Amino acid sequence: MTTADTADVQPAVPYGTPDAPRIAVRGEARLEVDPEIARIGVTVSARGRDRRAALEDLTRRNAAVLELVKSYGDAVERLETGAFSLTPELTKHGKGERIRTYHGGVRVTAELTDFTALGELTTRLADVDLTRVDGPWWSLRRDSPTYREARQEAVRQAVRRAREYAEALGTTLAALVELADIGAEAPAAPAYPAAFGRARTGGAAFGSAEPGAAPALDLEPQRQHVYAAVNARFTMAPPRL
Repeated sequence: MTTADTADVQPAVPYGTPDAPRIAVRGEARLEVDPEIARIGVTVSARGRDRRAALEDLTRRNAAVLELVKSYGDAVERLETGAFSLTPELTKHGKGERIRTYHGGVRVTAELTDFTALGELTTRLADVDLTRVDGPWWSLRRDSPTYREARQEAVRQAVRRAREYAEALGTTLAALVELADIGAEAPAAPAYPAAFGRARTGGAAFGSAEPGAAPALDLEPQRQHVYAAVNARFTMAPPRL
């Protein structure tokens, strides 16, 4: 390449030129919507001095919990068994050690989409012996249309903001040069946040409550916040300054 050829090569101008000035803007969207899923965690426990008896007791209680959750039918979207444990507790006896008792546990997670069943199911599970209930944790589905809506609104806001800048200069936008998705965030499905709230239940009854059972909890679904943002660059017609 000759010296003349090198002089003809124009370096890239990242910020536009007087004939094609650029505008760089950021578009953001924040939406607040109702949750789509409620998760609860159920820990079934058993203990006893005999290993086989503790295991059989744990198996019986776990089966009762699974049967109870499944009795709510379509209100339960997912039911999964997590960790299982059966651990001996040792105690010193003279110069040695001996097993004092056995502790067993099974972790079950349930996802509900019908929140009218949530309060009653939570109460009934908590009424089972040696059973702990955690939650609810509210979230949106991973493929919720709310995320798409937030991203699209962020883009629309970027375009509106760029047009406002161009109008302030007495000109108009010419073309989109770059659109960068810098991420959409939501507090959706944190592992196990401390979000115990008052819950809302409807008048529908699911299953048959035992005589003298505790009343269903009144749970209020926690609103979900969805955030999306984009960076955008536009060219505009040269303004008259």
